[in-house]
Amino acid sequence: MNSLVSILIVEDDAVIRAVLEMALAAEGFTKVSSCSRGDEGMDAIRRQKPDLVLLDVMLPGLDGFAICRRVRETVELAATRVIMLTAKTQNEDIVRGLECGADDYVTKPFDRKVLIARIKAVLRRGAPVAADSDFDGLVMNEDSHSARLDGEDLKLPLGEFRILSLLASNRGRVLARSRILDMVQNGDRFTTERTVDVQIANLRRKLGRWADHIETVRGVGYRVKP
Repeated sequence: MNSLVSILIVEDDAVIRAVLEMALAAEGFTKVSSCSRGDEGMDAIRRQKPDLVLLDVMLPGLDGFAICRRVRETVELAATRVIMLTAKTQNEDIVRGLECGADDYVTKPFDRKVLIARIKAVLRRGAPVAADSDFDGLVMNEDSHSARLDGEDLKLPLGEFRILSLLASNRGRVLARSRILDMVQNGDRFTTERTVDVQIANLRRKLGRWADHIETVRGVGYRVKP
């Protein structure tokens, strides 16, 4: 239910904040708070651990890109969804937002109905996959670094296991190649983003019909479809 979802708005424009608050209230989102500075927003995110952050990019104190990166680097905020709202419409800005870990990127001016639809779509995306949970026949165990598909053991090297686990644990979220590389290398010999592409190709061959869940997002990276 919308009334159970907590949303934080980080936006320095008072008029846009008011518009967002009214639009969310009209849809039954009652747990909504807001702030106007980036540094205050980051403090509020750590304190409140909201389900969703509507995040402006150009903010005083700390910009939205930096906030998004910090959220994604904080384990206890792993479930927090981030939608970036900004007047910056260049493709490189959108790619940068996604590479920082944003779940979606909405440019201003925005249509309220479209924004609400995208908020609901982001909130519907799956939560992280727990150890031994079943995702369409795929069962992964983080403790033993083992994976089974439709009851059959998958022979995955550690690098491939880490990539599959990362994508499955963030299903619906686009992960940039650089982010995947940063999160899975852990001292292993991952050297370039091209290595990620090779590992994904290997996984697709081994996963058979399950490989259809893995989507390539051109120019950005990969995601497991929700």
